[in-house]
Amino acid sequence: MAEIIVELKHANVYQGDNLILQDVNITVNKGEFVYLVGKTGTGKSSLLKTLYGDIPLKEGDGQVAGFNLREMDWKKVPYLRRTLGVVFQDFQLLTDRNINDNLKFVLRATGWRDARLMDEKVADVLDKVGLRAKGFKMSFEMSGGEQQRVDIARALLNSPKLILADEPTGNLDPETSDEIMQLLFQIAKDYNTTVIMATHDYMVINKFPARTMKTERGKVIDNATISIE
Repeated sequence: MAEIIVELKHANVYQGDNLILQDVNITVNKGEFVYLVGKTGTGKSSLLKTLYGDIPLKEGDGQVAGFNLREMDWKKVPYLRRTLGVVFQDFQLLTDRNINDNLKFVLRATGWRDARLMDEKVADVLDKVGLRAKGFKMSFEMSGGEQQRVDIARALLNSPKLILADEPTGNLDPETSDEIMQLLFQIAKDYNTTVIMATHDYMVINKFPARTMKTERGKVIDNATISIE
């Protein structure tokens, strides 16, 4: 039987006191690639934040990578996040150090101590995203596509069960977007990693079809059909 990585049952998602999404019921299995779409303000980001412990789940049931979201508190959130990789639209790389040191910074922050093992891990993730020889570069010396690859490498550091990608192609030209999409699909396939990707870009979904969830009128619609608007 497939291993369930994300499951929400009758979950209500709040931002403060405002109910954003109601009665959410979704199951995502190991190795699946899923798009999350919806107009701005319909709850995409709130759903992602619930999955990585930024917004507490107060009503309904939820589990992510074996962690119970209803029992999540500030002490447990770091352990949840070690099983996840998060990819942002704006890269969020540290500009005062090179790429190797950016990645080592994350490893140290998540409890790694052995310098040799850290070097090996950094080389491994840069290899996976096709940047083996670029670790000495500063982020500002790299193209947008290369910086996004570093962001994905960073997400892979702790061998995550789940990658949450928030508009990862939002700032990229179409050709570079295609390269990043191929990379994300490859990671899902090669490492059996679950990927949930929030996007506005219906052209990307058309080109790289996969299961699609849509936030609309306070609901999450699974297996939504998407028309290019």
